[in-house]
Amino acid sequence: MTNILHVNASVNGENSNSRQVASKLINRIVSANSSANVVERDTNVLTALTGEVVGAFYTPEENRTDAQKEVIAVSDKMVAELQAADVIVIGAPMYNFSVPSTLKAWVDLIARVGVTFQYTENGSVGLLTGKKAYVVVATGGVPVNSPADFASPYLKQVLGFVGISDIEIIDASGFAVNAEEAMARAISNVEAVALPSVA
Repeated sequence: MTNILHVNASVNGENSNSRQVASKLINRIVSANSSANVVERDTNVLTALTGEVVGAFYTPEENRTDAQKEVIAVSDKMVAELQAADVIVIGAPMYNFSVPSTLKAWVDLIARVGVTFQYTENGSVGLLTGKKAYVVVATGGVPVNSPADFASPYLKQVLGFVGISDIEIIDASGFAVNAEEAMARAISNVEAVALPSVA
Protein backbone atom coordinates (compact mmCIF):
# COMPACT_ATOMS: atom_id res chain seq x y z
CA MET A 1 0.00 0.00 0.00
CA THR A 2 1.20 3.49 -0.84
CA ASN A 3 0.65 6.06 1.89
CA ILE A 4 0.10 9.61 0.64
CA LEU A 5 0.25 12.60 2.98
CA HIS A 6 -1.57 15.66 1.65
CA VAL A 7 -0.45 18.78 3.49
CA ASN A 8 -2.84 21.66 2.78
CA ALA A 9 -1.74 25.11 3.91
CA SER A 10 -4.33 27.39 2.32
CA VAL A 11 -6.78 29.43 4.41
CA ASN A 12 -9.34 29.23 1.58
CA GLY A 13 -10.67 25.74 2.24
CA GLU A 14 -12.25 23.99 -0.73
CA ASN A 15 -11.87 27.17 -2.81
CA SER A 16 -8.10 27.01 -2.53
CA ASN A 17 -6.25 26.85 -5.84
CA SER A 18 -3.28 25.04 -4.32
CA ARG A 19 -5.60 22.50 -2.72
CA GLN A 20 -7.48 21.87 -5.96
CA VAL A 21 -4.27 21.38 -7.95
CA ALA A 22 -2.75 19.16 -5.27
CA SER A 23 -5.94 17.09 -5.22
CA LYS A 24 -5.71 16.62 -9.00
CA LEU A 25 -2.22 15.18 -8.51
CA ILE A 26 -3.34 12.93 -5.67
CA ASN A 27 -6.25 11.64 -7.79
CA ARG A 28 -3.79 10.84 -10.57
CA ILE A 29 -1.55 8.90 -8.18
CA VAL A 30 -4.51 7.03 -6.67
CA SER A 31 -5.83 6.18 -10.14
CA ALA A 32 -2.53 4.45 -10.83
CA ASN A 33 -2.62 2.68 -7.46
CA SER A 34 -6.13 2.02 -6.18
CA SER A 35 -4.81 0.66 -2.87
CA ALA A 36 -3.21 4.00 -1.99
CA ASN A 37 -4.16 5.50 1.35
CA VAL A 38 -4.48 9.28 1.64
CA VAL A 39 -4.04 11.17 4.92
CA GLU A 40 -5.24 14.78 4.92
CA ARG A 41 -3.35 17.28 7.04
CA ASP A 42 -4.66 20.85 7.27
CA THR A 43 -2.00 23.10 8.75
CA ASN A 44 -4.51 25.77 9.74
CA VAL A 45 -5.11 24.03 13.08
CA LEU A 46 -1.42 24.43 14.03
CA THR A 47 0.10 27.16 16.14
CA ALA A 48 3.57 28.62 16.43
CA LEU A 49 6.28 27.07 18.58
CA THR A 50 6.45 27.92 22.27
CA GLY A 51 9.27 27.67 24.77
CA GLU A 52 7.48 24.77 26.42
CA VAL A 53 7.38 22.81 23.17
CA VAL A 54 11.05 23.42 22.40
CA GLY A 55 11.98 22.50 25.95
CA ALA A 56 10.10 19.21 25.61
CA PHE A 57 11.80 18.50 22.28
CA TYR A 58 15.22 18.74 23.89
CA THR A 59 14.32 16.73 26.98
CA PRO A 60 15.28 13.04 26.57
CA GLU A 61 12.15 11.01 25.97
CA GLU A 62 12.58 8.94 29.11
CA ASN A 63 12.80 12.13 31.22
CA ARG A 64 9.76 13.95 29.84
CA THR A 65 7.00 14.79 32.25
CA ASP A 66 3.37 14.06 31.44
CA ALA A 67 2.91 17.78 30.76
CA GLN A 68 5.81 17.76 28.28
CA LYS A 69 4.44 14.69 26.54
CA GLU A 70 1.09 16.44 26.21
CA VAL A 71 2.60 19.65 24.86
CA ILE A 72 4.40 17.83 22.03
CA ALA A 73 1.57 15.41 21.24
CA VAL A 74 0.63 17.40 18.12
CA SER A 75 4.24 17.37 16.92
CA ASP A 76 4.45 13.63 17.53
CA LYS A 77 1.34 13.17 15.39
CA MET A 78 2.72 15.33 12.56
CA VAL A 79 6.02 13.41 12.64
CA ALA A 80 4.23 10.03 12.64
CA GLU A 81 2.18 11.05 9.59
CA LEU A 82 5.34 12.07 7.76
CA GLN A 83 7.25 8.95 8.77
CA ALA A 84 4.41 6.73 7.52
CA ALA A 85 4.11 8.52 4.18
CA ASP A 86 5.66 7.20 0.98
CA VAL A 87 4.54 10.27 -0.95
CA ILE A 88 4.06 13.80 0.36
CA VAL A 89 1.96 16.30 -1.58
CA ILE A 90 2.17 19.83 -0.22
CA GLY A 91 -0.27 22.48 -1.38
CA ALA A 92 1.68 25.67 -0.77
CA PRO A 93 0.00 28.95 -1.64
CA MET A 94 2.42 31.86 -1.75
CA TYR A 95 1.57 34.50 0.82
CA ASN A 96 3.73 37.62 0.61
CA PHE A 97 6.46 35.86 -1.36
CA SER A 98 6.79 32.89 1.02
CA VAL A 99 4.82 30.10 2.69
CA PRO A 100 1.82 30.60 4.99
CA SER A 101 2.70 30.92 8.67
CA THR A 102 0.84 27.70 9.44
CA LEU A 103 2.97 25.77 6.95
CA LYS A 104 6.03 27.19 8.72
CA ALA A 105 4.43 25.96 11.96
CA TRP A 106 4.16 22.47 10.45
CA VAL A 107 7.82 22.62 9.47
CA ASP A 108 8.76 23.64 13.01
CA LEU A 109 6.79 20.70 14.40
CA ILE A 110 8.33 18.05 12.12
CA ALA A 111 11.95 19.24 12.19
CA ARG A 112 13.01 17.29 15.28
CA VAL A 113 16.64 16.59 16.09
CA GLY A 114 17.15 12.88 16.74
CA VAL A 115 13.77 12.11 15.18
CA THR A 116 13.65 13.46 11.63
CA PHE A 117 17.28 14.59 11.40
CA GLN A 118 20.47 14.27 13.36
CA TYR A 119 23.75 16.12 13.65
CA THR A 120 27.01 14.35 12.86
CA GLU A 121 30.66 15.32 12.58
CA ASN A 122 30.03 15.86 8.87
CA GLY A 123 26.93 18.00 9.35
CA SER A 124 23.23 17.29 9.56
CA VAL A 125 21.71 14.09 8.17
CA GLY A 126 18.03 13.70 7.34
CA LEU A 127 16.31 10.56 8.62
CA LEU A 128 13.22 10.53 6.37
CA THR A 129 14.81 8.97 3.32
CA GLY A 130 13.16 7.02 0.51
CA LYS A 131 10.18 9.34 0.11
CA LYS A 132 8.86 11.34 -2.83
CA ALA A 133 7.59 14.89 -2.40
CA TYR A 134 5.52 17.07 -4.70
CA VAL A 135 5.12 20.75 -3.83
CA VAL A 136 2.32 22.65 -5.57
CA VAL A 137 3.25 26.32 -5.39
CA ALA A 138 0.24 28.49 -6.20
CA THR A 139 0.73 32.22 -6.68
CA GLY A 140 -1.27 35.27 -7.65
CA GLY A 141 1.31 36.86 -9.89
CA VAL A 142 4.83 35.94 -8.76
CA PRO A 143 6.44 33.44 -11.15
CA VAL A 144 7.51 30.20 -9.51
CA ASN A 145 11.31 29.93 -9.25
CA SER A 146 11.72 33.64 -9.84
CA PRO A 147 13.92 35.80 -7.56
CA ALA A 148 10.78 36.81 -5.64
CA ASP A 149 9.78 33.18 -4.95
CA PHE A 150 11.00 32.39 -1.45
CA ALA A 151 8.50 29.54 -0.98
CA SER A 152 9.94 26.97 -3.41
CA PRO A 153 13.60 27.12 -2.28
CA TYR A 154 12.57 27.18 1.37
CA LEU A 155 10.45 24.03 1.09
CA LYS A 156 13.12 22.25 -0.96
CA GLN A 157 15.67 23.12 1.72
CA VAL A 158 13.43 21.99 4.57
CA LEU A 159 12.44 18.71 2.93
CA GLY A 160 16.04 17.96 1.99
CA PHE A 161 17.12 18.74 5.55
CA VAL A 162 14.94 15.93 6.90
CA GLY A 163 16.09 13.52 4.19
CA ILE A 164 13.51 13.98 1.43
CA SER A 165 15.60 14.79 -1.62
CA ASP A 166 13.29 13.55 -4.41
CA ILE A 167 11.23 16.71 -4.82
CA GLU A 168 9.09 18.00 -7.68
CA ILE A 169 7.96 21.62 -7.69
CA ILE A 170 4.69 22.01 -9.59
CA ASP A 171 4.11 25.50 -10.97
CA ALA A 172 0.60 26.79 -10.27
CA SER A 173 1.28 30.48 -10.72
CA GLY A 174 -0.64 33.45 -12.08
CA PHE A 175 -4.10 33.04 -10.55
CA ALA A 176 -4.52 36.77 -9.95
CA VAL A 177 -3.67 37.50 -13.58
CA ASN A 178 -5.97 34.98 -15.27
CA ALA A 179 -7.42 32.32 -13.01
CA GLU A 180 -8.83 30.14 -15.78
CA GLU A 181 -5.58 30.04 -17.72
CA ALA A 182 -3.57 29.52 -14.53
CA MET A 183 -5.67 26.51 -13.51
CA ALA A 184 -5.45 24.97 -16.99
CA ARG A 185 -1.67 25.43 -16.99
CA ALA A 186 -1.34 24.01 -13.47
CA ILE A 187 -3.39 20.94 -14.38
CA SER A 188 -1.23 20.47 -17.45
CA ASN A 189 1.82 20.56 -15.19
CA VAL A 190 0.24 17.96 -12.92
CA GLU A 191 -0.46 15.68 -15.88
CA ALA A 192 3.11 16.05 -17.13
CA VAL A 193 4.86 15.19 -13.87
CA ALA A 194 6.20 11.66 -13.40
CA LEU A 195 4.30 9.51 -10.94
CA PRO A 196 6.18 8.17 -7.91
CA SER A 197 7.87 4.82 -8.44
CA VAL A 198 6.11 3.44 -5.35
CA ALA A 199 2.82 3.83 -7.21
